[in-house]
Amino acid sequence: MNFLFNWMYYVASGGLILVGLYIVLVKTNLIKIIIGINFIETGVNILLISIGYIKGKTAPIFSTTKINPFNVVDPVPQALVLTAIVIGVAVLALALSIVIRVYKYNKTLDVTKIKGLKW
Repeated sequence: MNFLFNWMYYVASGGLILVGLYIVLVKTNLIKIIIGINFIETGVNILLISIGYIKGKTAPIFSTTKINPFNVVDPVPQALVLTAIVIGVAVLALALSIVIRVYKYNKTLDVTKIKGLKW
């Protein structure tokens, strides 16, 4: 039953992963490749959150004493995704700074025209 409820999240995350993979494999602009990697990361985060969700249960915040520990979702996927978002932002900033340095050195963002990456 949980799979039937979350099917749209699985399809959305799979779609984001496939779009990101397409962008990474087909595009030659470095900025577009970084955007594709960000799409893949977002798709994986949505997939992890949708796997950890259980219909009818609440968030794992124990603010009152009435909350039963068996009526909350597992907080581990949420913590994992929160950590992945922070790491993803740091990797994105690092990748963009590397792209800036590559552009200053080669005056192009096209992967096929960068001199150091010839086959």
